[in-house]
Amino acid sequence: MSPHFDALEIRDPAERERDLFSALPGFLSNAVGRAEGLAAWLSGHDLSKIVDRSALTRLPVLRKADLLEKQKAHPPFGGFVDPDALEGARVFMSPGPLWEIQGAGADPWQAARAFFAAGVRPGARVHNAFAYHMTPGGFVLDSGARALGCSVFPAGTGNTDLQVEAAEAFRPDVYAGTPDFLKIMFERAERDGRDLSSFRIGLVSGGALFPSMREEYRARGVAVLQCYASAEFGVIAYETTGRDGAPLPGMVVNENLIVEIVRPGTDDPVPDGEVGEVVVTSLNPAYPLVRLGTGDLSAIVPGTSPCGRTNMRIRGWMGRADQRTKVKGMFVDPGQIAELTRRHVEIERARLVVSREGASDTMVLHVEPFSGTTPDLATIEASLRELTKVGGRVALAETGSLPRDGKVIADERDYSD
Repeated sequence: MSPHFDALEIRDPAERERDLFSALPGFLSNAVGRAEGLAAWLSGHDLSKIVDRSALTRLPVLRKADLLEKQKAHPPFGGFVDPDALEGARVFMSPGPLWEIQGAGADPWQAARAFFAAGVRPGARVHNAFAYHMTPGGFVLDSGARALGCSVFPAGTGNTDLQVEAAEAFRPDVYAGTPDFLKIMFERAERDGRDLSSFRIGLVSGGALFPSMREEYRARGVAVLQCYASAEFGVIAYETTGRDGAPLPGMVVNENLIVEIVRPGTDDPVPDGEVGEVVVTSLNPAYPLVRLGTGDLSAIVPGTSPCGRTNMRIRGWMGRADQRTKVKGMFVDPGQIAELTRRHVEIERARLVVSREGASDTMVLHVEPFSGTTPDLATIEASLRELTKVGGRVALAETGSLPRDGKVIADERDYSD
């Protein structure tokens, strides 16, 4: 059997780009004709010219706060769903609340690729401990496993004793769920004398898989890999392995998605390797989301994976991009810092550090200038006060000295005292 799910995974990267962006203008034209909220959001843009990544950056990033606001104004979907796609479809409500729709097809969230990359093959038995209640998590993995040819026990969350009892009887090969719940199941099984030795593979998401935890599972004979998923897109990226079965660096981006990494609070892509917010465009006619900011931080891993899959890689989930912070009773947003850097073109990068002096909040904006320029710190300080409505000091940083970790606002206040 081929080590890859299909030929799409191993095509030339330039071919993949051509395929995606040759389809995008037509997709966008059809989508705005079917989803009035999306049409309003993209109004004024010539969608026929969105033919490459550079052109795509001309469209605004739709952040989840924007989508939530639009769904509240025009419930439940804010005009971002094709009404005809609702017939016979499942709909979900994720925390926020944000409403989503299940797309068409056997594997609408493209989870089968992640299972295959983890070593799962047709005929395997899957114990799915993701939630099936209200949110799509359980269905994302459920549909992917069944599309691959697996049988699935829809365990859902909670009821640990019953889950252990069921797993002992069903003898699943594969665990799907959060990274920590499998450990809870093993510990409960040991306490009660249950046999869960059938597990050989784990596909986890929705939490941190620490190296020590992965090693603990490996010692039990279970090879655990991660996938990065969201309710809107399903599996965005997934881990792969080398010939020795060990996880390879980064996560391979799923097919049929356009993934960008942008500077938090802006619509602008960051250089490869720099941490920023994950922004995704999906060619899903039922739920045509264009440049949706996930609110998650990640970074592009340069080069191609040794596993042979040729799509771009990201470093997986690295924290939240929403760094909105309350200072002296006022919210300060990364977008305000982005606007400040646009006003002062001599600033290449800025980082706002929030701390405390006694009982008072303080702000220091560290600005890194372009080489050969000398910023006027007093003028920048006036802009900072105008934009944030909070006073703060501006400090000059050496070129190249600020961390490339995706943080625009660093809250360093210690609340333990």
